[in-house]
Amino acid sequence: MANKIRVLLVDDHDMFRDGVKLLLSSGSMAEVVAEARNGQEFLNIVGNVMPDVVLMDISMPVMDGIEASKIAHEKYPDLKILALTMFGDEKYYYQLIQYNIKGFILKSSGISELLNGIIKVANGANYFSNELLCKLLATLSNEKSKVSEQTNGEKLSKREIEILIEITTGLSNEKIAEKLHISITTVRSHRANLLLKTGSNNTASLVMYAIKNKLIEMN
Repeated sequence: MANKIRVLLVDDHDMFRDGVKLLLSSGSMAEVVAEARNGQEFLNIVGNVMPDVVLMDISMPVMDGIEASKIAHEKYPDLKILALTMFGDEKYYYQLIQYNIKGFILKSSGISELLNGIIKVANGANYFSNELLCKLLATLSNEKSKVSEQTNGEKLSKREIEILIEITTGLSNEKIAEKLHISITTVRSHRANLLLKTGSNNTASLVMYAIKNKLIEMN
C-alpha cells in the first residue's frame, strides 16, 4: 500500500487513544491523523480531515458514538466508520448499522486484528471482531432468533431467510441440514445464494446483513 490509511480516532480516554496511536505508528499500514474526545469534537473536525476510516467509540460524554454516527452519515454518507465496542454493546448494533457503520471491533483486540479491521473497512468491506462474532453467535444460539416483520422479503425467499437465521446462530451446514430435514448440498446452495444476494463474502458479513435488516432479534 503506497499510502497509509488515514484514521480519525474518537474516544474519550486519553490513554486508549495514545495506545492506539503508538500501535499504528509502529507499522506501515495506517496512522492516526486526527483525534477527538467525543462525538461533538468529531463532528467539528471530520469535514476538514475526511479520513479513510473513523474508529468510533460508542459510549462517550457530550455526544456518544451513536448520535455522532447518525449526524455524520447524514452529512457524509460515504464515511467509513468502524465502531469500537465492548461486550454488552450489542444492543446498539441495529441503530449503528442504520447509520452506515461498517463494522465492530472490540477495544481489547490486538494490533493485528485492529489493523485487519481497519484495512477491510478502508477497502469497503464489513468487519466483525473475531471474538465479538463468536460471542454474538453464542448469544444468538442461546436465544430464539426469529424473523422480524421488517425484512427484505423481496430479496430473500422464505427458505433463504430460514437458512440465514440458522447460519447466524453458528450452526454448520451439516447441523442446518439435519435441523431443517434437507440435504447438505441444498444448504450449501442456499448459502451460496445468500452470499450472492446479500453481497456478503463470509459469515460475519451475513450476520451484519441479518442485523441490519432485522432478520434476527437481540436483547
